[in-house]
Amino acid sequence: MRTLIVLATLLVAACGVDGEPVQPSGGVDVSLSPSGVGLGANIGLNKGPLRVGLGL
Repeated sequence: MRTLIVLATLLVAACGVDGEPVQPSGGVDVSLSPSGVGLGANIGLNKGPLRVGLGL
C-alpha cells in the first residue's frame, strides 16, 4: 500500500513538468476579388522555436 501511495504521489507531481500546455492558434481569411469571394483558414501550434501549421 505504501508503494502505491508513493507512485501516485510521483505521478501527480510529474503533471506539468514540461511547462504550460500548448495553445493552438488559428484564423479565417475572407478576400474579395473581381472573380468572387475567397475563403481561407489556418491553424497552428507554437512551442518555443518549433511551429507546426496547416492552411487551407
